Amino acid sequence: MPHPLARLWSVAAPLAAAAALAAPAAALDLEALSDAERTAFRAEVRAYLLENPELLLEVIAVLEDRQAAAQGADESALIAAHAEALFDNPNSWVGGNPEGDVTVVEFVDYNCGFCRRAFAEVMEMVEADSGVRLVMKEFPILGPDSEEASRFAIAVLQLEGDEAYAEAHRRLLTMEGRAAGPALARVAGEMGLDMDAISERMQAPEVSAVIDANRALAQALGINGTPTFIVEDRMLRGFLPADGMLELVEAVRADG
Repeated sequence: MPHPLARLWSVAAPLAAAAALAAPAAALDLEALSDAERTAFRAEVRAYLLENPELLLEVIAVLEDRQAAAQGADESALIAAHAEALFDNPNSWVGGNPEGDVTVVEFVDYNCGFCRRAFAEVMEMVEADSGVRLVMKEFPILGPDSEEASRFAIAVLQLEGDEAYAEAHRRLLTMEGRAAGPALARVAGEMGLDMDAISERMQAPEVSAVIDANRALAQALGINGTPTFIVEDRMLRGFLPADGMLELVEAVRADG
């Protein structure tokens, strides 16, 4: 990939040339220049940029702002197109305030280190803002252990309900070591759940359907990492500390 300064040469050059030659940029017809004039023009541009390198930083900042705005607009359109699957899928666990005015959706993998680090921040956000509605999407991307853990969590939700899921979710994201195999059985035992029934349910089509739907939704939204958050019409790839999450929620609320 070319260096950012090289990529921005064509953007910065007309501005630099205009200042260097003291002529409006619109009056300069590059196609009409002779080879000698073009060589002189390039020398002027180079000299101006070497004397004023801060101009390139300004151009880079503007370009990055425009790219971020364009990406945000594209993501908002994708979110709107898949709003029902994101926010109102009956197979997804809903926590926080189910009637809250700002919905936060999290795509999670129980063996993702960043998901585990984000858990406390997410819980702090929900506790601090009673208007947050939290929706969880199991999105196992880190191999068979992660899929097994996701199947366990979904099976608990389908068999035991919301409260049991919330506790299983907490335990899976705060345990030491991999969330798989004996660790899942230990969680079930500590919670007083029937692991045999859960194990059977884990292989059921109803559980597979949830994971398949979440994967298809993630692909449609261009999500390939965890954690990824959807905060109403905005996408956050990765996570923020609780105060940053709260600021984002407030910004979305203010724009709503």
